[in-house]
Amino acid sequence: MDGFSEAERLEALRRALLHLNAPEAKVEEMAQQLDKRARQLATERAGSYEEAVGYLIKLMSQGWAASDSGSVPGEHD
Repeated sequence: MDGFSEAERLEALRRALLHLNAPEAKVEEMAQQLDKRARQLATERAGSYEEAVGYLIKLMSQGWAASDSGSVPGEHD
C-alpha cells in the first residue's frame, strides 16, 4: 500500500475485516496486528504488502470457517 498513511492502511483493514464478518469488538486490534504481521511478512519474503495481507486474510477466513463448522483445518476424523 505504497503512498498510504498508517491511518489509511488501518482503516482499509478495518473495513475489510468487517466485510468478512470479523467480531466487531476485535476489529481495531485485529487490524493493527494484521498490518504489523503483513509488513513483517512482506519484508521476510521480499514480497508486497498487499500480497501479505491477502495471504493472511485468507488464513484468517479459513480459521473462521473452520470454527463455524466446528472443525479444525487439516484435522481428519
